[in-house]
Amino acid sequence: MYSILLFIPLVFLSCSGSSSIYSKLPMQRSEVAECVILIHGLGRTYRSMWDMEERLREAGYHTVNLDYPSRKKTIEEIAGEYVPKAVEECQIYNAEAIHFVTHSLGGIITRKVLKDNRPELLGKVVMLSPPNKGSNIADALKGSWYYRWINGPAGQQLTTSADSLPNTLGPVDYPVGIITGNDPAFFDTWFTTLIPGVNDGKIAVSQTRLDGMADFMVVSESHTYIMDADRVQDETVYFLEHGKFYDTSDWSENDKDLKTK
Repeated sequence: MYSILLFIPLVFLSCSGSSSIYSKLPMQRSEVAECVILIHGLGRTYRSMWDMEERLREAGYHTVNLDYPSRKKTIEEIAGEYVPKAVEECQIYNAEAIHFVTHSLGGIITRKVLKDNRPELLGKVVMLSPPNKGSNIADALKGSWYYRWINGPAGQQLTTSADSLPNTLGPVDYPVGIITGNDPAFFDTWFTTLIPGVNDGKIAVSQTRLDGMADFMVVSESHTYIMDADRVQDETVYFLEHGKFYDTSDWSENDKDLKTK
């Protein structure tokens, strides 16, 4: 679910600056025979997932931090040409389980992969700010030449229409935990005017939810930096181990959106 226009690539590459509310949960294990595939978002690279990857390695997981040309390929092409190579790399480790941790567009790519060619040893999936129901920004800008030029073919597939790719993938039947934000970055001010309800600066909170998901939480982070937050990293590891999040006490459902109390 970051970038350029829709998920605008930024020169502001510092982390969010947030700290964990429960510093490093007691979950570290050594030599976990499990592998995690990390999939970045639109307009980003594998470097955007470095901090998350380090946290997963600290917890004992093997990691495969996938890099792919998000602006040059369709979601179907990425799912068919790039993700299988990451799965094969996990298999080299003789992994007992293959998990996915994704950001933004990476969540939609993963849903496509797992619908068409699910690994036999699939474990759990954590999606950070995924446009599971599409994006209102894509709706507003898809007809413009600069949006097409900057976001490429995948960006055209992320609208909220019923026939858009995210909305035709259906519910999930594997363990999925979703973490999204409600605190847009200052450079997302204009984008927030295009998004109804609570949002992270790129995606509405309500549009990240997914039928069949196992757990869901909202944190005070922006779309761009959510993967760098200590709390998000801790919760990601916790979900991979337990199939649920550790602390969702600071959010509740209010009308159609989830808002911080």
